[in-house]
Amino acid sequence: MHTRDQRFARRTERMQGSAIRELLKVTEIPGTISLAGGLPASDIFPVQQVAEATQRILKNNPAQALQYGTTEGYTPLRELIIERMRQKGIHATVDNILIVSGSQQGLDLIAKILVDPNDRLLVEEPTYMGALQAFNPYEPRYIAVRSDDQGIVTEELEAALQQGPKCLYALPNFQNPSGVTYTLERRQQLVELAGRYNVTILEDDPYSELRFEGEHLPSLLALEQQRVQQPPERPYAGNVIQFNTFSKILTPGLRLGWVVAPAEVIRMLVLAKQGTDLHTSTFNQLVAYELMRDGFLESHIPLIRETYRQRCNAMLDALERYFPEGVRWTRPQGGMFLWVTLPEHIDAAQLLSRALEYKIAFVPGAAFHPCGGGQNTMRLSFSSSSPEQIDEGIKRLGSLLKDTL
Repeated sequence: MHTRDQRFARRTERMQGSAIRELLKVTEIPGTISLAGGLPASDIFPVQQVAEATQRILKNNPAQALQYGTTEGYTPLRELIIERMRQKGIHATVDNILIVSGSQQGLDLIAKILVDPNDRLLVEEPTYMGALQAFNPYEPRYIAVRSDDQGIVTEELEAALQQGPKCLYALPNFQNPSGVTYTLERRQQLVELAGRYNVTILEDDPYSELRFEGEHLPSLLALEQQRVQQPPERPYAGNVIQFNTFSKILTPGLRLGWVVAPAEVIRMLVLAKQGTDLHTSTFNQLVAYELMRDGFLESHIPLIRETYRQRCNAMLDALERYFPEGVRWTRPQGGMFLWVTLPEHIDAAQLLSRALEYKIAFVPGAAFHPCGGGQNTMRLSFSSSSPEQIDEGIKRLGSLLKDTL
């Protein structure tokens, strides 16, 4: 039996490595096609624009850019975020915004201030592996509610809410890992039920700008503002805490995200963040501000959407051509992923070990299930591979599946 090293706190027993991060090491082997990591398309990173913004900052504002900053974040950047939110019908003030070092840090900080050992956390199944990594050290107990092609199954949600969860974690847009988007009806039901049971919703929304098909749907945050009938001139004070990021619309290397929450939650998050890193990189915040202020971001997002639309369609076409009967997959309207369900007797983790011999990588689905299950599922990412690589990768994987079946 494994004995815990006495140097480490008990919470470290709940820390698990990311299956995706481990796969990134393997996929560096020449000739390997990776459909595993959810990496943004590096071939369309705004390299020139970032270089020009950097030069402007160092010329015009070097002292501030290279100095410590406030924990809450660079105020002009927060104000620009508020303006973009207002265009989507969400009203907030700077007191509702905290800049964080990627939304992943936001998930860790919110768990730090909300979750005690043995608190129940309600999640959809499957759910984002990185959120489970952020939550696990704080020793929650998970309640999982099934999802289908319309999102979390709200018919089964009330019974879960009656078990008294502290929070409900949800990804309504192009969910990671499934690629599924909640319908408007499911969103409304989720917000109404959580409000009725006074359960805080943690809305993770990194992909909403990446819609390449269909109509934009209001966020849970926007629906919550309607539910509580918040006056536009008042600071936001609802039941939804939202996490967002620049990683998917600028570059992940900037490590910039933000949290939207009631002012009293932001104040507590600030205290938690001060003990973690004092503040997010001032320099990187100024770079993002420069790229937002001059309108570049709004002109860049359509390029990302079109790139992902082409790559998603390439993957869907290849799946139709190369995958055997008995295999099902989702058809995302945006985002970076789709979800494959194999016949029940196939273990995707075992399949991966053979797939790596074919020099093709994916993420087995079990890691996205906090309460077990999902062995016959896998996540495929289309965002960072060319259509030609996607076609070849799915061809290799389809050949392996036919052999296995």
